[in-house]
Amino acid sequence: MAVPSSLRPLLFGLAGLLVLVLGACSSSPDDVSTDPQQEEWTALFNGTDLEGWTPKITGQAPGTNKGNTFRVEDGMLTVRYDGYEQFNGQFGHLVSDTAFSHYVVAAEYRFLEPQAPGGPDWATENSGIMVHSQTAGTMTRNQDFPISIEVQLLGSAGQETRPTANLCTPGTHVVMADTLTTTHCINSSSATYPGAEWVRTEVRVLGDSLIRHRVNGEPVLEYTAPQIGGGMVANPDSSIKQDGAPLTSGHIALQSESHPVQFRTVEVLNLRGCTDPDASNYKDYYVASAPSRCVYE
Repeated sequence: MAVPSSLRPLLFGLAGLLVLVLGACSSSPDDVSTDPQQEEWTALFNGTDLEGWTPKITGQAPGTNKGNTFRVEDGMLTVRYDGYEQFNGQFGHLVSDTAFSHYVVAAEYRFLEPQAPGGPDWATENSGIMVHSQTAGTMTRNQDFPISIEVQLLGSAGQETRPTANLCTPGTHVVMADTLTTTHCINSSSATYPGAEWVRTEVRVLGDSLIRHRVNGEPVLEYTAPQIGGGMVANPDSSIKQDGAPLTSGHIALQSESHPVQFRTVEVLNLRGCTDPDASNYKDYYVASAPSRCVYE
């Protein structure tokens, strides 16, 4: 059953204000190139601190950065566990304060050593980029993962075959080959990369239609119709987890799953904007129209 439209702002961060939020995080009209083909990427991480992000760690209130899990080191967004005696299932997420609907998010990542004491074997050289995520503030204190679509990031962990940019679905489902897919994790077709190697992953997200994963420029996985459903998320608020509701927008989150990881780039290309060719800030790569953002000289 589809969720009533009145509930959707609560689910994924004031969707009714999405246009305003997106506008706030984008370049001002004076800063945007008039070349309709020049892509205008926005850095989500400022290289100095965690401004624009909210941590949410299992067992902690939103905004509590237990053990300084998420930090900035040498200008890079870093996840470490030197403040933990034992990991004890304290999965964490750093959630963007900004919501998006049509966009490309790109991150360059690598894994560090060692894994946190007590981290699960499956989480070795394992992290993720969550798209269409709920806000940190709508997660319960003991919720382990946000309702979201996870782009799973993996290092080789000594294995010959271990692809990255896989799909996992905490509290969600997707459609593949016109069939609702309820399998929790599905491998991509990517190559296997050593954990210490920098890898660039891009995720193209088009509302509740297409999501496509790319690794180092190569397409490796795609699917459609992201929606709330299924399990694989502990202790969610039942008023938030409305199975069958389409995921049309949401936030971006970075995981902490017990293995240290570092991000040197986290950026987004907004695909929602002025689609009128007569406007000075028209871009021909926009796929969703926001007429209120058009500027005419």
